[in-house]
Amino acid sequence: MNDGGHSILALREQLSNLCSLFTLSMVMSDGRGEPQIVELAASSVASLTSCRPVASLLTRDSEGLRSPDGNPLDWPQLTARLTDLDGADGPITETGSAWARGYALRAVGGHAGHLVVAADMEPSQDQLLLLQMLAQQTGRALTTTALHHRERETASELRTLNARLAEVNDRLAASVVDLERRRKVHETLSAVAASGAGEEGITKALHQLTGLRVAAEDRFGNLRAWGGPNRPQPYVRQPARHRAQVLADARRSPRPIRDRDRVIAVAQPRDEVLGVLALVDPGHQAGEHELFALEHGAVMLTMELSHLRSLAEAELRLRRDLVDDLLTGTDDESALFRAQALGHDLSTPHQVVVVRWYGAPSEDALVRAVEHATTRVLDANVLLARRPGGLVLVAPRPERNDRRRWGELHRVLTKSLRSGAGAIGVGGVCDGPSGLPRSYAEAERALRVRLGSSSPRGVTAYDDLGVFRLLTLGQDDIEVKQFVREWLGPLLDYDATSKSDLVTTLWQYLECGGNYDDTARALLIHRSTLRYRLRRIRELSGHDLGAVDTRFNLHVATRAWQILRGTT
Repeated sequence: MNDGGHSILALREQLSNLCSLFTLSMVMSDGRGEPQIVELAASSVASLTSCRPVASLLTRDSEGLRSPDGNPLDWPQLTARLTDLDGADGPITETGSAWARGYALRAVGGHAGHLVVAADMEPSQDQLLLLQMLAQQTGRALTTTALHHRERETASELRTLNARLAEVNDRLAASVVDLERRRKVHETLSAVAASGAGEEGITKALHQLTGLRVAAEDRFGNLRAWGGPNRPQPYVRQPARHRAQVLADARRSPRPIRDRDRVIAVAQPRDEVLGVLALVDPGHQAGEHELFALEHGAVMLTMELSHLRSLAEAELRLRRDLVDDLLTGTDDESALFRAQALGHDLSTPHQVVVVRWYGAPSEDALVRAVEHATTRVLDANVLLARRPGGLVLVAPRPERNDRRRWGELHRVLTKSLRSGAGAIGVGGVCDGPSGLPRSYAEAERALRVRLGSSSPRGVTAYDDLGVFRLLTLGQDDIEVKQFVREWLGPLLDYDATSKSDLVTTLWQYLECGGNYDDTARALLIHRSTLRYRLRRIRELSGHDLGAVDTRFNLHVATRAWQILRGTT
């Protein structure tokens, strides 16, 4: 074939290669990733030229140098050489081939990496041109891919920002609505406070703000005010134990809490709960707006109840003055009139109670505990005053003259104060105010007996002292103890050494009027055991249990012994 024919074939081959390169450029730009583009370029080297691909290196590929099939390639010398080229084409001597060159894959703003090719001899100028064009096309394809990638990232960021902006706008709109609601709550309840409408005004305003029925209660659960329809008649108080637990939970919580079909907040200026504000919400409709209104209403109720508490404390001072006069002596008419002005009825039977407690945190804490305990136990108000010997109460006689109430009072105080180191003396009942000084003296005498006994904690009522009243007329019980020792000394010594119960047996025998059967049943012993014990009592004491005077003195001595032990 002549030179013209060779030229035509070379031209056709070059045109075919250019067409292949053009086709390859289109394939590279169809959305492939950077590694796939480089692998496609490497696989085309052999089809376009007499060269072979050796390796590729992309600047954004964390894996570093790769073989023509895309696998990571550990070739530090070649990696260092490509780094030295710094984005330019250049010869490569590290491959060991007769000819090798690294072609820069140039992209917009820099280069994207290198493609290394090698051959057994230097390629022709046409092949070198094709390799350079292949590198350029590969660089453009990498640039296009990077741009598309950045566009997708930008679009994704824009979508995220738009979503966040919409969320912020929604939150801002919700905040505006919430602020408007809070402003309305503040203005409405502030207007109620300024008008002096009191608790009724607070509950009615809260009902208008929330649409729910509202109850304002005192700390004991009694209804003070109601807002909304269907006011309960009568108002049912919660059980004391359940309410105490709920109030404890509410005091610890920074927000209102749910109690069954109600949501409650406490009116608590400091450590003491003055009252409770409750939303009646059986349908669980209360949301954040209703809770905020309830919280603000509880603040207003706290201010109202604190004001009322200040007035009550002033009234308490008047009560104390009245109690001081009642205990020192005053006429019935003025006492009844002053008591009525303070809301207390002295026309019913009353008695004086003296309370002394050593485990109270403070005297004020003791006063509050006594007020709460007497209201709970006696279900009535009492007049109270502080005296050096303790707290003095002028209390109405318990219903049906139930003396067990005083023991219950001591138990409630023990639980409230978390200390049982207290004693209570109860005076006799008097029908009019003029008899209260006598009841006061009796209460102090009963308290003195309790404190002087071997069990100084508890309650002693003057009416329970019996004949021991005659033995406690003095300021101490030294003579009483001497009297007990005189009549029961040998028996007491014998019981102490032998751990027997002769004194108790004698006391029960005399209490039963000398009846063997009753005494044996009371002591849970056999008649023969009782006869043995009585014989030992006669032998040790030297007393004739049949003599009237002896029996009387022994009976008084055993009664006094029981009282001194604090077992009455």
